[in-house]
Amino acid sequence: MTEEADFAGQIVDGKNKTNVRCQFCNSLMLKAQEGTFNEKEVEVPLMMQKQDKTADNLNSEPLKAFWLVKDMMSFENIGFSNTVDGRKFLVCADCERGPVGYHDLSTRHCYLALKRVVHKDS
Repeated sequence: MTEEADFAGQIVDGKNKTNVRCQFCNSLMLKAQEGTFNEKEVEVPLMMQKQDKTADNLNSEPLKAFWLVKDMMSFENIGFSNTVDGRKFLVCADCERGPVGYHDLSTRHCYLALKRVVHKDS
C-alpha cells in the first residue's frame, strides 16, 4: 500500500485539499491547493530527540509522503533550522516545533511531511 492511499482524503487533483497546520499550535503553514503530493522516502530527524544528540547524531525515521512546495514564499508560516547534508529542516514559525519537513538546498524546493502536520481549514 502506498502512502498516497493513507492520505487519499487530503489529496485532490494532486494538491492539498485543505489548509495545512501545525499539530502543536494550530498555526497555518500552507493554504489549500499550494502543495503538490510527492512520494519519496527520505530520512527526517524525529521531532523528539534525547538531550545528548547533536545535529550530526540525530535519530531519524523514513517518511514517504510530502507536500512539495516549489516556492518557499507559498508558505504562510514556516521556519528553517539546522542544515544537515544539503537540507535545511522546516519548523513551525510560531512554536518552533519540528522538523515538519525539509528544504533541499540544491533544488530550492520544500517538502512538508504529511505525517507531521494536520489538515484542517480552521
